Amino acid sequence: FRIPRSGDKKKLIDMSLRNVLFFKKNLYNEKKERKTKKISILVDLKNKLNLKNIPFHIECFDVSNIQGKNTVASLVMFKDGYPSKKSYRKFKIRSVNKPDDFESMREVIFRRYSRILKEKGSLPDLIIVDGGKGQLSSACDVIKELNIYNKMNIIGIAKKLEEIYFPNDSIPVLLSKKSAHLKLIQNIRNEAHRFSLKHHRNKRANSLIRNELEQIKGIGGKTIIDLLNQFKSNKGISIAKLKDLKKVVGNSRALLIYNYYKSR
Repeated sequence: FRIPRSGDKKKLIDMSLRNVLFFKKNLYNEKKERKTKKISILVDLKNKLNLKNIPFHIECFDVSNIQGKNTVASLVMFKDGYPSKKSYRKFKIRSVNKPDDFESMREVIFRRYSRILKEKGSLPDLIIVDGGKGQLSSACDVIKELNIYNKMNIIGIAKKLEEIYFPNDSIPVLLSKKSAHLKLIQNIRNEAHRFSLKHHRNKRANSLIRNELEQIKGIGGKTIIDLLNQFKSNKGISIAKLKDLKKVVGNSRALLIYNYYKSR
């Protein structure tokens, strides 16, 4: 390495350092401006919806199913108006085996906040329920049972007209379609829906693979789980080499699976 101490090369180094510092300062100012703008939106949201606190911590729930099968739910968390993806959660609905979004919402809300209370975690400033009056009422019933109803705000957003529902009020609020605070709520709701739908599709795909593999005599539940963990999908299992199957499930079962897919 050469470090120039004078002349044109020294001037070039000095100019490069000034450019880097200028870029760093601009980047810092841009981040600060974006954060200030986001906080301004949160303050505006508090005022528009008459919330108790500025919603720095928002949690949103969505339920996904097809004809009541493979019902799952998702939780997405936003901190200071930005997604906190490490805090996202997926739920497999246990108590409902039919199309019932209301009961599914009750279950996931209870599981989430009973655990938060048990672990002495922090409650959100605002809960958003993806759905109308029915889903919101189900969530509110559970929150009241847990004695945390007055410690946070909760709203529902219906997809059709993007109506905002409040507890104990049958008449929804329509926010301006161009408003930044409605766009924030929509963004959070859409993220919850995307995350829930992804989980549902994965669960449904695994269910289909399980149903097919269960047709092979001699293949049980543990073997199926081991195959899914290793090969991820039906296609991955079907095109796997015999030697790779043997490494996962042993010789005899590997032959059963390999011959099953080769004979199709």
